Amino acid sequence: MTGALESVPNTRDAFWKNPHTVAELNALRGDCAIAYLGIEFVDIGETTLQARMPVERRTQQPFGALHGGVSVVMAESMGSFAGICASPPGSRIAGLEINANHLRAVTAGWVTGTARALHVGRTTQVWQVDITDEAGRLCCVSRMTLAIAAGR
Repeated sequence: MTGALESVPNTRDAFWKNPHTVAELNALRGDCAIAYLGIEFVDIGETTLQARMPVERRTQQPFGALHGGVSVVMAESMGSFAGICASPPGSRIAGLEINANHLRAVTAGWVTGTARALHVGRTTQVWQVDITDEAGRLCCVSRMTLAIAAGR
């Protein structure tokens, strides 16, 4: 896991300070962009969060490829949800910055995103989200910075 913090604990219980199940994360999607685009959380690892999204008319640009902005919505959603789970209960999470490099077009099937922490601090977190196609080829790399504030 190149680039990840050396100090990130190696057990799920130690890393996720506010753990949720996959079912709970999917329930939190509600009736908003995440659910509309078909983004669904599929796995919570020791230090990773995975989600998938269909490549279809809702998520494609007019020429049939996965829309780059939709990839960013997926990455930001994953980074934010991972940030919630990695922060103490009651913390407030806000995105500060996100960037994305689109590396390969995808025209059908599913893409899978994997969020990994690069930094989990008291007031900021940095998450990298790698999005791959069904063949496991990297399609998009995104990095997101979150601000973390104690709950009221």
